[in-house]
Amino acid sequence: MNEAINRDDLYLFQTGKARKAYLTFGCHYQKETKTHRFTVWAPSAKFVSVVGDFNYWNPLAHPMKGDKDGIYTIEIAGLKKGDLYKYYIEGYDGVCRYKSDPFAFYSECRPATASKIWDFDDFKWSDKRFINQRKKKQALDQPMSIYEMHLGTWRMPENEEREFYNYREIADMLIPYLQKMGYTHVEMMPITEYPYDLSWGYQVTGYYAVTARYGTPEDFNYMVNELHKAGIGVILDWVPAHFPRDEHGLAMFDGTHIYDHEDPRKGSQPDWGTLLFNYGKPEVQSFLISSAMFFADIYHIDGIRIDAVSAMLYLDFGKQEGEYVPNEDGTNINYESIDFLQNLNTALRSTYEGFLTIAEESTAFPKVTSDIDDPDGLGFVYKWNMGYMHDTLYYMELDPLFRKDNHGAIVFSMDYAYSENYILPYSHDEVVHGKGSMINKMYGSYEEKFAGLRALYGFTYAHPGKKLLFMGGEFAQFVEWRDKQQLDWFLIDDFEMHHSFHEYVAKLNDLYKNEPALYELDMSPEGFEWCLQRDADHSVVAFIRKGRKKRGKKQEQILCVCNFTPMEWDNYEIPMPAKAKLTKILDSSELDFGGDGDVSEDKARTKRVRAVGEDGKGYYHNAAHISLKALSVVYYKVEEIEEKPRKTAKRKTTAKKTTAKKAAAKKTAAKKTEEKKTAAAVKKETEAKTAAAAKKTEEKKTAAAEKADKKPLQAKKKTSEPVKETKKAVQPAQAKETAKKTEDKKPAKNTAPEKDTKDKEPVKAESKVKEAKKPAAAVKKETEKKAAADTTALKQEKTAAKAAIKKQPENSTKEEKEKGEKRETTTQKNKK
Repeated sequence: MNEAINRDDLYLFQTGKARKAYLTFGCHYQKETKTHRFTVWAPSAKFVSVVGDFNYWNPLAHPMKGDKDGIYTIEIAGLKKGDLYKYYIEGYDGVCRYKSDPFAFYSECRPATASKIWDFDDFKWSDKRFINQRKKKQALDQPMSIYEMHLGTWRMPENEEREFYNYREIADMLIPYLQKMGYTHVEMMPITEYPYDLSWGYQVTGYYAVTARYGTPEDFNYMVNELHKAGIGVILDWVPAHFPRDEHGLAMFDGTHIYDHEDPRKGSQPDWGTLLFNYGKPEVQSFLISSAMFFADIYHIDGIRIDAVSAMLYLDFGKQEGEYVPNEDGTNINYESIDFLQNLNTALRSTYEGFLTIAEESTAFPKVTSDIDDPDGLGFVYKWNMGYMHDTLYYMELDPLFRKDNHGAIVFSMDYAYSENYILPYSHDEVVHGKGSMINKMYGSYEEKFAGLRALYGFTYAHPGKKLLFMGGEFAQFVEWRDKQQLDWFLIDDFEMHHSFHEYVAKLNDLYKNEPALYELDMSPEGFEWCLQRDADHSVVAFIRKGRKKRGKKQEQILCVCNFTPMEWDNYEIPMPAKAKLTKILDSSELDFGGDGDVSEDKARTKRVRAVGEDGKGYYHNAAHISLKALSVVYYKVEEIEEKPRKTAKRKTTAKKTTAKKAAAKKTAAKKTEEKKTAAAVKKETEAKTAAAAKKTEEKKTAAAEKADKKPLQAKKKTSEPVKETKKAVQPAQAKETAKKTEDKKPAKNTAPEKDTKDKEPVKAESKVKEAKKPAAAVKKETEKKAAADTTALKQEKTAAKAAIKKQPENSTKEEKEKGEKRETTTQKNKK
């Protein structure tokens, strides 16, 4: 790295906005001048100089120049990589101190405390593929099984003078082990430089330096690079909550409390004997945020887990009344800490896609995990579910006889499972300080302990949330973790039960990674469904995990059934949401896993079962019947079967169809009847018009005949009888609209006789006088002429009637046709 001091960078540092303050502060080689530039922040110091083995630790040899903001700098020629140095500071309080560089990239191994001149130009990375895929690999819908470890005691050199393996050596042993066991990530307890071994790295003095216990920065680069090439993500424990009081560290750095609080009620943590950072100072925020960014940028790590977030959020954490100062609202919330955590998460997650930030937070503080643009959230990706860990361990420590009275401890976690993005941790904190190992927490005999731990792990791997297990827990080490000795690896080789348990955990990881139903919907209620939640009497729980629905495919589902008692339950009924067939994919009672080989059925099918609800009413539901073995967990793949309609349902459907057909038939019949009625009405109207026309014609003929032959009665009979016949015969069944259209189309034929008659009525008297004067032969001739005209009109009426009859519906009755024929015969007689 070769960055010149820039006033803009200093401004960012002083306003709390710096994200890469390590490019400005610390020791950097200057290629142009071939010197090393030193920069340090000591605003209240009276005098600052650089001392080291290159100047025989002489405070006066290389004094630094400070500006008005307390930024001291100097360039020194002739130095080389690995040279030791410190800052000699005469503080505001008059005390002279030798301080390690807060921005040093490497330091001496404890108990020595000097910083080392270092750069990172020698290492070549080859993990680009992993970095490019990190966003997808570390998404919320991907599997995450984390192996938490302490580098110094995972494995230790035997029969050698040295204490620890090198980062490179650890990597070469660790990677094949993680691959065999199926872990996706490794989380390392703090590797930032720290002076006290028994603090396990949680009391940091070098926030930019990997600890020299295990090698150089390049060695650590090698470890991360090789883990990435193997597809394994790297998470580091990182501690911004507090720091130790060591003389060479941050405490009283320039003779004042520039990193912590001057008021001990704000600036100290009595439980740990450490000092608390003052997040209200912008320079402190810049210092800490840049430290986290440094490990993401320079060391390519994939995430950080922040220890003791609760101690940061609450002003009274670990303190008694009167030992803390409330905030301006009079409450115990540390608003400055919240601001820092929001800024930290925003910087990391917005700069490095897919980067993980994880909070160890043991309270119900709201919105610990949230989007970085949520003003009410802290912005973490995940939160350790400490409640789940405590409840489940409490439950498993109980005598099974009393578990039924504490059933809520095993199921309560689902009441809040989706309030945050959770990791389910069985961490180092649970296997130290007399708490006992994971296997020793289990109740019962030797075999029962292993069976109980298998059941607990099986329950955890099926439960929503990512997984974390501390080293040693994967092979059920009996002694709790010892921070000076390596794990008891011999147990795997020398004891079948430990070997089998080791295989069981590997199987769980394998299933977990390869079954999307176990992880895709970890953060969504759609991915979980209870089958049995309240069976406290048997201490049995059953639930289904579901994968994401995919087009054209059945939704992947896995049934998990846990029996937390040493009792075996034959033919145990598991209610199921749908008809399905079950295929077993895991059984903790198998011989290969240390069980007795008495296992549950390999396959099962649901059946329709009658049950009685809480309201006392009976109902039917689907259920599978499985023999549950003592202290066991079993997984089944669920394949739902589409249910065919039951017979009763079919009959009901047929009856409905028949009823519908009958209704349709009735409707059709009613429609036809209505059409017939309409046709009859039209026919009647047409008959009336035809008869009226015929009557008028006959009346004209009768009048003419009376005058000509002087026989009115005889003529009237001859003309009136055909008319009666016509009235009786003409009854066509036709549609009303058809008749109207026929009448409208032939207005002249139907109305001409009427018009003629009306026109002649006014001159009736005059015509009679004229006719009386005419000779009898002329009268007869004129009468015959009128009769011929009337006959022509009658023919036209007949033609119209026939046309109307042709347009009648096909279902006209035989009687109607016969009447039509009779009417035609009568008309012919009239013509004669």
